[in-house]
Amino acid sequence: MPEGHTLRRLAIDLTAAFGGEVVAVSSPQGRFAADAAQLDGTELVAADSAGKHLFVEFSGERFVHIHLGLIGKLDVRRGPAPAPQGAVRLRLATPSWYADLRGATRCDLVDAARKAAVVAELGPDPLRPDADPDRAWARIGRSERSIGDLLMDQAVLAGVGNVYRAEVLFRHRIDPQRPGRTLRKAQWQAMWDDLVVLMAEGVRLNRIDTVRPEHTPEAMGRAPRVDDHGGEVYVYRRTGQACLVCGASVRTQDLKGRNLFWCPRCQPTFRSRARSAP
Repeated sequence: MPEGHTLRRLAIDLTAAFGGEVVAVSSPQGRFAADAAQLDGTELVAADSAGKHLFVEFSGERFVHIHLGLIGKLDVRRGPAPAPQGAVRLRLATPSWYADLRGATRCDLVDAARKAAVVAELGPDPLRPDADPDRAWARIGRSERSIGDLLMDQAVLAGVGNVYRAEVLFRHRIDPQRPGRTLRKAQWQAMWDDLVVLMAEGVRLNRIDTVRPEHTPEAMGRAPRVDDHGGEVYVYRRTGQACLVCGASVRTQDLKGRNLFWCPRCQPTFRSRARSAP
């Protein structure tokens, strides 16, 4: 599933291509046809993201709410729009640009109140300058759930998916199974600050890179990673491979239906120091 940096990059690209322009809006597939007809020939104001949600604003405070889900894709391309290929649920077009949406789990026309309600259900997004990490800490710091589970809960923290979850926990040497309530606030703040930087870099590069300078292929004299997700990572989808830091084999297991990746040496099992009262 695309993570928050992908949606932010799409918002930037959509605004650059269509912001302030009168746009032709259609639904070649037909599933969004009635709503597309309401927007066709009106101004696209701008696009914005909140976590894994994308909002494309049109005049009159109307928003197309998009969630890509697991297989959704939104392509923004320069040039006159060609004949639609495949199941294009939404097409935006001007003489100079076009964008095609396929495979999304959500594509709805909503008003400002509904948009605000969707955003209100989300945790803070590290890519938004107005985000408050203390909102996430208020839930993490008192939860018995594992930090690996909490980081993937969009109501706790918006925009973080499986890659950023695995990588930020590795970078801070935290056992993914560690209960949230056992973390110190300083540990959470350090992870948040790291996510702010890593995800902003993901927006800039349009891929996820999480390794520090001393662990890049150039610095280590190793071959670059080859993976359809791109980017250099420490543990994500590196099951059985040697940890770039300590050499131990990277492990994986299922956690709430998603693969969890970690290094057992760099992220040792958490042991509580608390003792029962005599």
